[in-house]
Amino acid sequence: MNIENILSQLVDENGISGNEYPVSKKAAEILKEYLDVQIDEFGNVYGTSKDYSKNKKTLLLDAHIDEIGMIVTYITDDGFLKVSSCGGIDTRLLLAQEVDVLCKQRIKGVITSTPPHLEKDSSKAPEIDEIYVDIGMSKENAEKVVSLGDRIFINNSLAYLKNDFVTAKSLDDRSGIAAIIYCLDLLKDKQTQYNIKVLFSVQEEVGERGAKIGAYNIDADMAVAVDVSFARTNGESADKCGEISKGPMIGIAPSLSREMSDLFIETAKKNHIPYQIEVMNGKTGTNADTIGITKSGVKTCTISIPLKYMHTPVESVSISDVKNIGKLLAKFCELEDVEC
Repeated sequence: MNIENILSQLVDENGISGNEYPVSKKAAEILKEYLDVQIDEFGNVYGTSKDYSKNKKTLLLDAHIDEIGMIVTYITDDGFLKVSSCGGIDTRLLLAQEVDVLCKQRIKGVITSTPPHLEKDSSKAPEIDEIYVDIGMSKENAEKVVSLGDRIFINNSLAYLKNDFVTAKSLDDRSGIAAIIYCLDLLKDKQTQYNIKVLFSVQEEVGERGAKIGAYNIDADMAVAVDVSFARTNGESADKCGEISKGPMIGIAPSLSREMSDLFIETAKKNHIPYQIEVMNGKTGTNADTIGITKSGVKTCTISIPLKYMHTPVESVSISDVKNIGKLLAKFCELEDVEC
């Protein structure tokens, strides 16, 4: 499979938290080649092994499908749109950005910026309630096409950098979805140790809401939350970040199953797949926190893709890291005689 093409298709669709249906439909379309697929009324995408057996344990592979963005909260008398954030958007990068407003007719806008000649203090990032979007309309005309609650995002399609790096919006966590799809492609027409269920979950960026619903419905024995984590860029502490192109980041934390983490480490070693250890001292900030305490508990671990520039329109990952997560997941599913 062409993983770059899959990733490009996924990032080109919009799916701001609470409004994920466009990207959910695209992901379901891709997933149908490998699994039986359905979408629930919230936008969660479910996939189930076509050879599902009650005699095998069930492994859930999760990646969230939503992305950060903004939501329209007010239209000023001058026709500007006031906004609030959907997810942890970085306000430092917003000024003077071109945006897409998802309203009755998709329109372009720009985030206002005071010229430096007139700015009294440019040393601080603006608060989100100080952000205004200019769509070039009067209030009367704006109200004809824009509704309160419409979503806004900074658009950026997949671009190729050197050394198999790619950059785009929403690689958090469309790259995780691509890794799971790559795993399924590697497992195509093979017998697996587990029933495989896939969840592409909504609303992770606003409180892991989709995972709460999806994990309850699936009732898995084990789960892996495939997400992104911090990659070093320039000067960050090595003990807080992974290295891009150095392989999957296998999570170890009090809130995770150490058994599963150790099994993935052993699987990586056995199959010569590069990996890194990510130690967290409590919760992980991923869907694993919710999945792990679903019903009577699910043994859960995290495997993360090292990502630069998180929560910006230029998030960057290495294709080799995405593929190596797919390989690691596939090899784990092929394990025999393992009790977990």
